[in-house]
Amino acid sequence: MSAVATYTLRLGDDALVAAQRLAGWISRAPELEEDLALANIALDLLGQARSLLTYAGSFDGRSEDDLAYLRDEREFCNVQFVELPNGDFGMTIARMLFFSAYQYLLYDRLSGSADPTLAAVAARAVKEVAYHRDHAVQWTLRLGDGTDESHVRMQAALEACWPYTAELFESDALTREVAAAGVGVDPGTFSPQWASFVDGILKEATLTVPVLPARVTGGRRGIHTEHMGYLLAEMQYLRRSYPEDTEW
Repeated sequence: MSAVATYTLRLGDDALVAAQRLAGWISRAPELEEDLALANIALDLLGQARSLLTYAGSFDGRSEDDLAYLRDEREFCNVQFVELPNGDFGMTIARMLFFSAYQYLLYDRLSGSADPTLAAVAARAVKEVAYHRDHAVQWTLRLGDGTDESHVRMQAALEACWPYTAELFESDALTREVAAAGVGVDPGTFSPQWASFVDGILKEATLTVPVLPARVTGGRRGIHTEHMGYLLAEMQYLRRSYPEDTEW
């Protein structure tokens, strides 16, 4: 695949896996309003994934469904962060806070891409992600500065997620290539802004920024956590069980 196709596939896989994880809260959220909110956020992420996977597949003739349902685990190039299990509600909010803050900065910059398709996808997505980020911020403040129990759980969730966040900002030869061409964005360039934003929110929520070493990464190279296989088994089961059915 070309550098642009691979870069696009990475972003599409991030959004797809994040959507699948968040969809796991449907009918399980702590209140009805939140059930609907999480479902809508998952649908936003799925819409981003569909646009990105469709574009990535156009380079070699594969459809969005081919890429979503017919690849094996090692062929996915999402960051490990989005694979993390939902855990309790605090864990999901911590994951959403970190990821939406990252996506907002990414899409804001990508909306100026020299590639018109990526620019258009990013310009639409950044508006959606602004809401995701605000939603996560409000819950972080509510849980962090709430009861003793909610504070402890939210702090534990931050610490569980933190070692995986470093991979969001890793650069490699491919990201540097597409960034130099004005097509993509090197995530390492906006890591300080992300850290400043997250630090400010956590302080306001009376939470502590974790000081933990980064986890060994590899999601971009197809090396995933033990959770990824289970997620794909659930997501791909029907399509792989009935390959002759074309109504997908």
